[in-house]
This record gives sequence, structure tokens and C-alpha cells, in this order.
Amino acid sequence: MIYLDYAATSPVRAEVLSHMLPALQGEFGNPDSLHGFGRQAAALVGDARDEIAGILSVRPQEVYFTSGGTEADNWAVRSLSAGEKFAVSSIEHAAVLEAAKLRGEHILLKCGEDGIVPLSEVERALKAGAKLICLMAVNNETGCVQPIEEAAALCHAYGALLFSDCVQAASSCDLRALTAAADAISLSAHKLGGPKGVGLLWVRKGVKCPPLIAGGEQERGLRGGTLNVAGIVGMAEALSLAQRERGVFSAHTGALRDVFEKSIVSALGGGAKIDGTDRIPSISHLTFQGGGEWLLGALDLNGVACSGGAACSAHAALPSHVLTAMGRSKEDAKRGVRFSFGLETTRKDAEEAAEIVVRLIKKSSGE
Repeated sequence: MIYLDYAATSPVRAEVLSHMLPALQGEFGNPDSLHGFGRQAAALVGDARDEIAGILSVRPQEVYFTSGGTEADNWAVRSLSAGEKFAVSSIEHAAVLEAAKLRGEHILLKCGEDGIVPLSEVERALKAGAKLICLMAVNNETGCVQPIEEAAALCHAYGALLFSDCVQAASSCDLRALTAAADAISLSAHKLGGPKGVGLLWVRKGVKCPPLIAGGEQERGLRGGTLNVAGIVGMAEALSLAQRERGVFSAHTGALRDVFEKSIVSALGGGAKIDGTDRIPSISHLTFQGGGEWLLGALDLNGVACSGGAACSAHAALPSHVLTAMGRSKEDAKRGVRFSFGLETTRKDAEEAAEIVVRLIKKSSGE
């Protein structure tokens, strides 16, 4: 199998696993217990929190651990600037869009055909009284980078907050620049070579953040429940590696994506369209003239693992809300496929996958 679905999840890196093992074996205590075992576990969590705070250039007490990006997104969207008008972009992850529906009436920021939410949309919402803008740093389907720093500056000029889902940004973007601009961000470990089931919400000091889960004093009384010590330790190491290796990651995946896309476009011409501009190097979203749900199954049967968009929505045979927000028809929005690359992906993988894609598309059209 050729794995080209790193945007959905990534394998746990050996360095990360080695950091996690002590918390799974010898230092297994509950970090809220007062005895020695608990103090050992609490020290691991404290060290991980300090390390992550250093990576993000924020205060340790501003970092709240969660079960993943979805929980962090829900917490931010449903809690920040509670009771005030708010806005979300039309290309957000479902975790943000569905949480927005639960919170209530909101303003939807439109997206351009290029996959970018224009600043004029942000200002439109702010002029309408929005006190919270939710705009992801990198779109999880197309990989398009959004203007977070400029949007945050606009928000602050109007006395509003900016929350940014940064789950897809951590391997390619400078997170310090994002935390310097935004008021809150979310991250998830398993997109970075870390374990599943752990993420974080960073909230700038002074920003009011109501509790998410009652029933315990964990996370300064805002999120009850026993902490995932091993996951937190693994996330700290994965995040450290991802930010240190951004240059290597971007160069490696960008070169593979270019080989992959050029092979497909040169063979299929107008039958394949590259979706979006200003993309991170590791994501390639293509719309095929003869594509559809059948293509994902055929690729899987022929040894290529990829997706039609977010893994959270993979079982719903619906048009991509991201592509429809970019102005595509519903039929066209069902023909997109996301291929995503990682450090483990080889040039041979990219070339062979491209050949398989071209062969399947041509076969479907009778060539």
C-alpha cells in the first residue's frame, strides 16, 4: 500500500513512542494523586506543558490539554466571547461548523474561488458586530493557507477575538507567529507523528474561557477528567520535532507533490484540476472530470490510500462543503480527492501513485 493520507493521520514516530513509554509503564500514576506515583506523572505533564509553551512562545498556564482537535475546536467556538455575535468561515472543519450551529445564529464568512477567505469578509462580520472570528490557519482539504495575522489585526482593531484551528498547520507553518497574532488556537497530536486522542487549546491570558467539562479540578478547573499523561508527553515531543523540521518537511513533501501533480496533469490535461492556491506543500487536492466516490474505492483496491476530504466526514457521500464554498457545483464537489504526503513518503510512492490515478481515470473514460 502507498499511504497518501497524512492529513487524516500519521504514524507515531519512534522518537515520540520512546518518550511515551515511561508514562505507560513505570510512571503510570494519576497526576492528581498526592503520593509519589502521582507526583511522577504530574511532573511529566508539567514538563510537557512547559515544553509546548516554549515551542509556541506562550505561558504554560495558557495551554489546556484536550482529547484532540475536535474537542479543542468545540470548546473555543462554544465558549469564547459567549453571548456575543460571532462568525465562522465557510471552509472550516466540521468540528467548528457543527459547534457553531450548536452555539446559535452566526455569520458565515464566504470563500473565494482560490480557496482563501478574503479579509473583506472578516471586516464585513466585524462591522456587523461579531466579537469572535473563527478562521482556520490551513484548510484541511485543499491545504490553502489563510491570512491569520492580517485577520487577527483586523479583529483587534474592532475589539474582537480571533480563534484559529491550527491542526493542519503545525508541520508547515510557524506556530509562534500564529500564537503571536491569534487569541486562541487548537492543535492535535496525531497529525504530527504523535498519538491519537490528545490535543490542546491555547487561550491567551486575559481572554475569558468558561469551563468545558465539570467534575474535576484538572486544567485549572476548566476541563475535568484524568489527564492522558502518555499522550501529552507524546504530543510535546511530536510538536517539538514538527516545528524543528518544518523546513525539511516542506522541502521533501513539496518536491513529491510537484512530481505527483505534474505527472497527473500532463497525462490528463483538463481532466484533472488542482484545487486552491497558496497551499502548504504536503497537500494535493485534485478534482477529476471523471471522478467520484468510485475512484476512492478503486484507488484503495489498487494500493493507494487517500481520501475525499476530512476523515471525519469520509463515510458521508456528500459534496465537499469546501469546494462548494469555492463556487463549485455539487456534482463537481463530489469529484475531489485529497492526497497528502509525509516524511516517510518516497519519490517512488509519488510516481507510482500518479501512474495508478492516471490509469484508473483513463480506464473509466474508455481510453
